[in-house]
Amino acid sequence: MGHRRTRTVWVMLATALVFGAVLVTPYTSLDPGASRLAVPGGPYFALLATHVFTALVALVLGPLQFVPAVRARRRVHRVIGRCYLLAGVLPSALAAVPVALLSGRLVTQVGLTVPAVLWLVTGWLAYRAAARRDFVRHREWMMRNYALTFLAVTSRIVVPLLLVSQLPFGVPAGSLGTLAPSMIPVGQVLGWVINLIVAEILIRRGR
Repeated sequence: MGHRRTRTVWVMLATALVFGAVLVTPYTSLDPGASRLAVPGGPYFALLATHVFTALVALVLGPLQFVPAVRARRRVHRVIGRCYLLAGVLPSALAAVPVALLSGRLVTQVGLTVPAVLWLVTGWLAYRAAARRDFVRHREWMMRNYALTFLAVTSRIVVPLLLVSQLPFGVPAGSLGTLAPSMIPVGQVLGWVINLIVAEILIRRGR
């Protein structure tokens, strides 16, 4: 069982690296014109780029927290955990809120603001549990927190599935690309809901 769990964590890390590379590539040039979202330059693009790059930090560091060999080295585990929260979750969540609110689309505003707030809350609860040396609760809150982090991956899997699901209803395959912008907010909402449900199932099985 332990080997299976470790293997799952490494698969998550590999997946995070692949999707993380896809996530940040359009923003490495710092050119607003290359953004996947149609955004103006200036502060809005700066917030979006900050959200994306710090989300990558959280996405990559998160799985390392669940590797038994890392958890056994308490100092290493603590340093990685603090970097995950302070350099990844905190700035990414704080940047995500104005990015969502400035999008002008209600589904995006609600669908990204809610997980951003939950991201901060679960991160705080995980930190507080560790400070109290309640490591069982700490691990459970970290699982919920990383479930929200993994939204970056899940949403990019859900959106293509939503698009393909339109084919049986007579939507031509050639027009699926035009539907993508309207499906992305829905995929984002479904992504974090699905992830939290899976996290809760795993937590209750662990208990």
